[in-house]
Amino acid sequence: DGIMIDKKVLFITGAAIGIGHAACLKFASEGYAIAFNDYNVENGNKALEELKDKGYEAIFLPGDATKEEEVKAMVAKTVDTYGRIDTLINNAGGLGGRSSFEGMETEFWNRVMDLNLNGAFFAARECIPYLKTVKGTMINITTIAAYNGGGPGAGVYAAAKGAVLTMTRALAKELIPAGVRVNAVSPGTINTAFHAASSKELLESFVKAIPAGRMGRPEEVADVMYYLASDQSSYLVGEVVQINGGQMML
Repeated sequence: DGIMIDKKVLFITGAAIGIGHAACLKFASEGYAIAFNDYNVENGNKALEELKDKGYEAIFLPGDATKEEEVKAMVAKTVDTYGRIDTLINNAGGLGGRSSFEGMETEFWNRVMDLNLNGAFFAARECIPYLKTVKGTMINITTIAAYNGGGPGAGVYAAAKGAVLTMTRALAKELIPAGVRVNAVSPGTINTAFHAASSKELLESFVKAIPAGRMGRPEEVADVMYYLASDQSSYLVGEVVQINGGQMML
């Protein structure tokens, strides 16, 4: 194992762009070393360059967060490099496309479950021993869809994220005796590439439905993630923070 550095270390999946990348920048600015994963090597290298240009300590771990062996290797590489993991953010996830349940291909169901639920389980399982060593934190990502069942064709995404929500509470119960806090964030409509596939009309209809009158910024989610990892949230356990401009109230 590498020498334990005196910086705290963030291990985060799916973080070359969007909310994940915003989290890397936020945690790095607060003095963390960053070990971030993404399956897109080009985006990952670009993100690494940006972090390095700002003088931050970071490594990029290319790979598929849904593949058990690859997650094991990424966590091992992080610990070899930095000697510790203080915060895990299970950020990899996504819609994976849209399909009604009737006529849904089993392969599609499995892919969306892998991306949102199984990948989070693999990373959690690998990181827990290291989080226990430092009394660290874990942050999972759920969504407003976990509560309302999602938009058209997003039912399996909603189901997977609903499972992440429940898993967050189960992990929180299991790990708090060891001093590890597990919480989740639940973003609403955030201005990232996630929505790039949506039509302009669909996006405008989303924004009309947000009391705050705008989409959220990735940085606004990253700030809450950092709060959940910091001692400022020391009594938050198994909590889900809604970040949605008031959308949840409707």
